[in-house]
Amino acid sequence: MDLGLRGRVAIVAASSKGIGLAIARELAHEGATVAMCARHSEPLTTVAGEIGAYSETLDVTSEGQVHAFVARVHERFGRVDICVANAGGPPPRTFEQATVAEWRNAVELNLMSTVFFARETLPLMKERGWGRFITITSISVKQPLDSLLLSNAVRPAVVGLVKSLSNEYAKHGVLVNNVCPGFTATERLLQLKDTWSAQTPLGRAGTPAEIAAVVAFLASERASYLTGQSIVVDGGFTKGS
Repeated sequence: MDLGLRGRVAIVAASSKGIGLAIARELAHEGATVAMCARHSEPLTTVAGEIGAYSETLDVTSEGQVHAFVARVHERFGRVDICVANAGGPPPRTFEQATVAEWRNAVELNLMSTVFFARETLPLMKERGWGRFITITSISVKQPLDSLLLSNAVRPAVVGLVKSLSNEYAKHGVLVNNVCPGFTATERLLQLKDTWSAQTPLGRAGTPAEIAAVVAFLASERASYLTGQSIVVDGGFTKGS
């Protein structure tokens, strides 16, 4: 299936490893020009070189760094067609364990980083009359997870943002969607993989590549009538419909 991504320019945040890296690889495989960013330079530079992507080191919670990065990508390639807003998750906490600083950090990491990328990329897409803005959250937006209070509370705000942006930008040809990964075999989650696999109808954790395939579809010409959605990719774990 031709996804129509050849020649598109895609930004993928937090893409030096895990789901972000898999998304960058998939979009590059489909012919998109990929601009990657992450906090740590060494793995980022290595993987960007492997897939022929542009890369910069930055902190997604810094408004100024995100602004400068998107501006350089636009100057270098002349367009930004796709943006995948992604960031690591906050640490596991119960309500009594979580500090005020950790609450603020969770908001900055998962909500404000998305806002920063949206503010920089959506006007560029609107100007061209075509765009895809995709956020990566978690199944916690559909079904709260034990001990992941910060994620359970903050990530649903991203869903509200996505729905609002989809309504505002649809008339400009810009589609905005959210992907909610379930238990995925990334480095961060491998220690609990067996426990979670037993709770998943498919009997296993997902792979980053399986999440990336859904993102590539949402970024494509084939997803032209799909916006404002939160798509769960979790092997059937979520109990609700």
